[in-house]
This record gives sequence, structure tokens and C-alpha cells, in this order.
Amino acid sequence: MPDAAPEPKWLDDEEMAAWIQVATVLARLPHAIDAQLLRDAGLTHFEYEVMAALSEAPNRTLRMSDLAELSYGSLSRLSHVVGRLEKRDWVRRHPCPENGRFTNAVLTESGWEKVVATAPGYVENVRDLVIDRLTRAQIRQLTAIGKRITDAR
Repeated sequence: MPDAAPEPKWLDDEEMAAWIQVATVLARLPHAIDAQLLRDAGLTHFEYEVMAALSEAPNRTLRMSDLAELSYGSLSRLSHVVGRLEKRDWVRRHPCPENGRFTNAVLTESGWEKVVATAPGYVENVRDLVIDRLTRAQIRQLTAIGKRITDAR
């Protein structure tokens, strides 16, 4: 008979309470952010993050592979999203001049205008949902916690 799997290290009450809060935030925030962006700008959060990343890049241009990494999306998902943004004339794709094996995504002028018009409502929503509910000390703690979790992998 094969060895039995080791018993999991179960969460204690304090750990469970913390995890439930994290899981609740993970469930509620994406919906609330998407709802505001869709209502006010006709964009999903992922679409907005893609356009915002391009807006901050030199010449508003990034390789698709780099953009996928920055947006925490797969290259396939990003390709579909960029295709939708291209149809709205907010992004265009072209071969990378330094290496033709890569494709660059470029934020168009109308895409830049869309980001500029969308950003105030997005920031207001982020403030309402998270930032303004915390003290400065809690914001610093949240930053440290987020870094600790994301740097773990």
C-alpha cells in the first residue's frame, strides 16, 4: 500500500480569518473595478491596464511579450485584447524594428486620449474602494504585504 499523503498544515483561527479577508478582497475588487470601467469608459480592467502600461512606456510602445508580463496576462489573452483595442483604433501592432521576430504594441493618439479621459474615474474608484479606507500606516503595511506575497514566486 502506498504511503499516505502527509496531513496538510491546516489554518488556525487567526490564519483562517486573514485568508477569508484576502479571498473576499480578491472576489470583490475585480468586479467593482470592472463595473466602473465598463460603465464609464466601455473598457475592462485588463484592457485599461494594457493601455495604461503602454501610456507609460517610452514612445507608448512595448513588445507584446513584455506587455503580457507587465499585465499578468498570457500572450494569447493579450493578443485577443489588443485585437479588440485595434478595432477601436486605440492600439496598433507592428514588427519590432530591432528584432522582426517580435511584435510591438503601440498606443495611438486616440488611445492616449482614452487613457487620459478614463484615468480620473479609475483613480476615484480605486480611492473609494481601497486607498481612502486605510490610514497611511495601513497603506504602507498593504504595500509591504503585497510585495512579500508577489515576491515569493
